[in-house]
Amino acid sequence: MESVILTVVQPDETVPLDRFGPWLGETSLRWVRPWAGDPLPDVSEVGAGLLVLGGRTNAYDDERTPFLPALRGLLADAVERDVPVLGICLGHQLLAAATGGRVEVGAAPGPERGVVPIAWHPEAVADPVLGRAAADGPALVPSMHADAVVELPPGATALAGSELYPVQAMRVGSAVGVQFHPEASPELIGAWASKRPGTDAAALVDAARRWDAQVSAAGRAIAEGFAAHLRTVPTAGG
Repeated sequence: MESVILTVVQPDETVPLDRFGPWLGETSLRWVRPWAGDPLPDVSEVGAGLLVLGGRTNAYDDERTPFLPALRGLLADAVERDVPVLGICLGHQLLAAATGGRVEVGAAPGPERGVVPIAWHPEAVADPVLGRAAADGPALVPSMHADAVVELPPGATALAGSELYPVQAMRVGSAVGVQFHPEASPELIGAWASKRPGTDAAALVDAARRWDAQVSAAGRAIAEGFAAHLRTVPTAGG
């Protein structure tokens, strides 16, 4: 299978690609780590698509995270140019903010941590990225967030929701955002939880390990769906 190039933007050193790498198969990854000083590319340089990972900042914290305006601009340009995008957690929130939606910082329902159940909307089954996962019905997914998308961008479609948060997944044009962390292993969940006061990290890890067959199946389906979709669209550049 011919390899395609995917640009991966990692906004935070503590939020890696984790299990997603092997699940993306023959996709060649081009890394951009703006937290380490890497400049963000022009949309014409991203290759077949763009994957934006999570992070500890919020989608609007430009003062403490000065690369955020450029990253939102890159996401907006990618949607404008019909470049496939997958945004995860912060990446999902930045995607919404970049395309006219609204993110609530410290959202009213409160933090969502550990393995949570989500329900796919009917539109998700036909989605080229999420369809493989949605076809299996309700899913268990890793979550670790307090901010949330509370207003969809114009023309966007919500594709999944949880008990606390109705926008667990969305599509806006060529881009998909997921609030949860399909890439996260139980060990990564534990590392994040251990840095959050009042969180029982050991209990979250135990639950993640107990449900890992279902959790990893959903994550793998999303990664494989995204990788397959990259091969169906014209390359943006690079």
